[in-house]
Amino acid sequence: MTDRPLPLRILGIDTSCDDTGVGIVELTPDGRVTVLANRVWSQAVHAQYGGVMPELASREHVERIDQIMEGALHEAGLSVTDIGAVAATSGPGLVGALLVGLMYGKGLAQALNVPFHAAHHLEGHIFAAASEAELRAPFLALVVSGGHTHLFDVPRDGEYVLVGATRDDAAGEAFDKVARLAGLGYPGGPAISEAATRGDPNAVPFKEPLKGQSGFDFSFSGLKTAALLAHRAGATPENLAASFQRAAVQTLVNTTVRAAQSTGRRTVVVSGGVAANRALRDAFATTGLHVVFPGRGLNTDNGAMIALAGAAAIQAGRPASALDGGATAYAPLANA
Repeated sequence: MTDRPLPLRILGIDTSCDDTGVGIVELTPDGRVTVLANRVWSQAVHAQYGGVMPELASREHVERIDQIMEGALHEAGLSVTDIGAVAATSGPGLVGALLVGLMYGKGLAQALNVPFHAAHHLEGHIFAAASEAELRAPFLALVVSGGHTHLFDVPRDGEYVLVGATRDDAAGEAFDKVARLAGLGYPGGPAISEAATRGDPNAVPFKEPLKGQSGFDFSFSGLKTAALLAHRAGATPENLAASFQRAAVQTLVNTTVRAAQSTGRRTVVVSGGVAANRALRDAFATTGLHVVFPGRGLNTDNGAMIALAGAAAIQAGRPASALDGGATAYAPLANA
């Protein structure tokens, strides 16, 4: 626990992939956390490749991070000396990209003589929802993004049990690939969502993946293949988008509901870029569960979610991280 008095301003940095994110949150003595700023630079350079180019991502982070931090401080109305702790993503992600934010955060913490907290990217996504509601275990957490589709049981604060994950593509990756197939552009999530409003969700008879399984895993490669066949058979981009979205949402919601019934959890956190999808939110609203989504602007990768994860670590009394730790491309969150 930091020895600085509360309220404490925590600056968070995320450069795990192709978004340069810096956010600032305030932790008050009564445990409330408020997002003061959240600035993100989304790298447009990757659109021409249909996916993220790691070396280009690293260079963009280096070029933009000073500007993004200055913007976050200005938005919060703070000076850098008002920062009482720094958190930065250490993994998982693209190592070169991670190192930019991680080393920047360590240097900043050392210069300010404040605690530094290395944050797990997925824990950041989960605690992005702390911007909307106080998160206290037990609960389920579905992290669904371009690189991750993981379902965790959180029986106690800081304890994560993996109960299900994708066996192949992440959900967001499948959205990207189907959008590219249909000529809808990149990134695929918003493109599919927009096109689906003009299509028939029953036009293409996608089957729900892994229906009837006893576990809680996900699979999207079959939907991707079915989308390719439907495209070749002449399905319009709008009908393909609407039908694919319906099937993807169905498998995410149905599997999570079964996991909630199995574990007895009534609260579910749904986070990650795909959590911004309106159809997914509407479907979860009919489940009868208490479903918490991140606030506006906190679904995709951002620095505020890392600052929120840092605030949770401080509240839990976790010690500050050593400054000699490195970035990790593969870093499982589950500890049980």
